[in-house]
Amino acid sequence: MPRISLGRAHLAVSTLIREIRTSGATETTLTAVGGVRRAAPDVGSVSVLGVTEGDQAGAFLDACSRLPSIRRIVSRSVTALSVSTDRGDVTIHTTDRAHAGAALIMLTGTTSHVSALVSLAEERGLRLSAGTLANPSGSLIDTPTEEAIYARLGLAFVPPELREDASVIDAARDHTLPSLLNDLHMRGDLHMHSTWSDGRDSVQAMVERAQALGYEYVAITDHSQSTTCSRTLSLEDVARQRAEIGTLRAGHPRIALLHGVEVEILPDGSLDFDHETLSGFDIVLASLHDASGHSRERLTERYLGAIAHPCVNVITHPANRKPASAAGHDLDFDQVFAAARQSGTALEIDGAPGHLDMDGTLARRATAAGVTIVVNSDSHHVGALSRQMHFGVATARRGWVEPRHVLNTRPLGMVREFVARKRSEVH
Repeated sequence: MPRISLGRAHLAVSTLIREIRTSGATETTLTAVGGVRRAAPDVGSVSVLGVTEGDQAGAFLDACSRLPSIRRIVSRSVTALSVSTDRGDVTIHTTDRAHAGAALIMLTGTTSHVSALVSLAEERGLRLSAGTLANPSGSLIDTPTEEAIYARLGLAFVPPELREDASVIDAARDHTLPSLLNDLHMRGDLHMHSTWSDGRDSVQAMVERAQALGYEYVAITDHSQSTTCSRTLSLEDVARQRAEIGTLRAGHPRIALLHGVEVEILPDGSLDFDHETLSGFDIVLASLHDASGHSRERLTERYLGAIAHPCVNVITHPANRKPASAAGHDLDFDQVFAAARQSGTALEIDGAPGHLDMDGTLARRATAAGVTIVVNSDSHHVGALSRQMHFGVATARRGWVEPRHVLNTRPLGMVREFVARKRSEVH
């Protein structure tokens, strides 16, 4: 099976889970496993685990085989059913509750992480295999949760997003794992698009959905005029959009609405709007979508120029990568990180499935370099606001990012201070 983006994989498994839940199947819990659970940017296979009571595995798989979305059954065993659905191939695994913890570990992976746990188990005279944790004589030890297994092995619980990192076992043994960011830490979303550029929904619709999600603040950041997308925010549009946002502020006092922009970094290194125009926005995001065939050195120079601009507060999806498709820009990230930290410019982890950028590895390097992180949805319609913020948070977790690293876990006043500090200084 070719690798697919996390967004496509998540859609396939979440759709199937919803269908199973409404079908009357006998499972009690359903969990996406494998790369989807680890929030891998691209996924080779899509799997879900259904935990049943007692001897209900067969009945559960029978019920799943009759779901309306299943086009054909690829294979079946005592504990698994592989099917082709309207949204792609999915394997449905099942286990009983007593062994759910071990099954989750085995099916979530990675292979190297599981192998490390197996070795630790053997050192303790235990056996971790086939979804069970057993002593050498073979008598089963009930393991309903992953936490219980990690504890049995002398480890702190390792969140799924960290299980691709070879260093995580030592950190779990030493109880030095990070206090990871989660969805509930996010106070606002500082990157989204409306019908003023290539978004599908109005500013009002985006704001009302964000308010329903409990956000304290949002920024509307439509694409500037030279961006190569279907619609853009022209220079003439800026004042009219600002007036609309001002009207919406009066009608939505429970959420702060920032007027921002995603300004393009042009091939010559300049920005798409002039300084005077940019200084009128509450927050400015800068993006480099078009590499223009430039070398690593020239691309890095374009970013460094944008970072040095006193109105630019955030560099969005720096690598401009496309998971399962393109690696993105080749940059000297050490220079980018140093400039961002020195200038007080944040770097974004973008939750759009077409970016998931910065990835976990880059995000970890960025925080180690002292860079402020922003996690955003980059949503283009109301239905993506929550989902893509979740993907952004999950990607941040892969980079060991904690709430203290992230600008938009902070109150609005601190966000405004962050913007004002750079504008008041000359770098």
